Amino acid sequence: MELIIAEKPSVGKAIAAVVGANLRQDGYLQGEDYLVSWCVGHLVELALPEAYNPRYARWHYRDLPILPEAWQYTVSDGTRKQFEVLRSLMNDSRVAGIICATDAGREGELIFRLVYDKAGCHKPVRRLWLSSMEESAIREALRSMKPMSDYDRLYQAALCRAQADWLIGMNATRLYSLLYGPTLHVGRVMSPTLAMIAGREAAIASFQPETFYTVRLDTGMGITAHSERMADESTARRLEKACSREPTLVTKVERRKRCEHPPQLYDLTTLQRDANRLLGYTAQQTLDYAQSLYEKRLLTYPRTDSRYLPHEMEDKLPELAARVCEALPFAAGMQLAMHTDRVINDGMKRSYLMYRRTAKPRPEPYPDKQKPERSYPAMTMTVEEMADELHISRPTAYELVKRSSFPAFRIGNRILVNRKGLQAWIDGECEKDVS
Repeated sequence: MELIIAEKPSVGKAIAAVVGANLRQDGYLQGEDYLVSWCVGHLVELALPEAYNPRYARWHYRDLPILPEAWQYTVSDGTRKQFEVLRSLMNDSRVAGIICATDAGREGELIFRLVYDKAGCHKPVRRLWLSSMEESAIREALRSMKPMSDYDRLYQAALCRAQADWLIGMNATRLYSLLYGPTLHVGRVMSPTLAMIAGREAAIASFQPETFYTVRLDTGMGITAHSERMADESTARRLEKACSREPTLVTKVERRKRCEHPPQLYDLTTLQRDANRLLGYTAQQTLDYAQSLYEKRLLTYPRTDSRYLPHEMEDKLPELAARVCEALPFAAGMQLAMHTDRVINDGMKRSYLMYRRTAKPRPEPYPDKQKPERSYPAMTMTVEEMADELHISRPTAYELVKRSSFPAFRIGNRILVNRKGLQAWIDGECEKDVS
């Protein structure tokens, strides 16, 4: 029997449905061949300074910098119950091996490794690398698991990031607070970001408008010429006078036909930027919505800085695009031509994967490896069901992903563009405006 450890309960339940672990227990699900449990986020964290020395509980300038020789970790009281469940399962005599199914990225790797080490487990581990919560994607990932050692560098990168955050945050916060009086929080990411915002605000406050002049020549034949900007009004007046009521000769007219490529798929940063510009969402709100959609099998893994999909997803794109196209009123009867080269690139996927709409298949028991995969509809969730599950009035985060990703395909000889008021849902009905 193997123990599968996911990062969140929703992901664990999705995996459990595939592997047939349907018997609910306290903190995990049990099946014939698998036990499935979860971490509930960061169960194990770096210990506070006072764990290294009780005198660090009080802030003194003489104690800085605090540089641990050996890092210590702790389990918070709020997550201790689930940690004890995992420790018990990891050391259960029925469990011969562990499958790490935390999120496919740096932080997911760190979350599992810290729990594994803190639990004192030494059993062999394989990595389940999931970029999508589709049932077919889970089955494929189960067939292509790799040894945990293949991801050691990813873990080391995450560990380095966490320790750097601790060193800068704990030491710089204490230093600046002791020097300047009130508690001043300093962080590796927070402080440079705050400096950028403060610098921009200062530039806006000190901005001095400058007057400039331009001369416009209207030929009366649909052609208007503009001069460059000039700081001196007299220079502009002399140019105006020189051109006034004088014959004008147009020596050359150029018309250029420019082809504009459709936008790339979203990564997290561009999604957050557009969500803020168009919908007023904060970065955290956008991430929360995207994460919720990922857990409902409507998006691939959201915490990504890549804008491409891996090659193994290419075969699923035609069906997915065709299903979405059925809901586009202006696309009826058009011939769909796929151009996946703009969105498929294994060399650019980095440690994360891309945003895209994913199919949500019907539940099916974990199939035998020889059994051919069935073909499922691309999506079976209505907008009303999604709104109810997300507790929001309309699934605007999903609409953003849809608006960005669809122009990556062409219909006939036309670029398929999405419109703000588009009523597009994959259940074959257009019942609700999602603009």
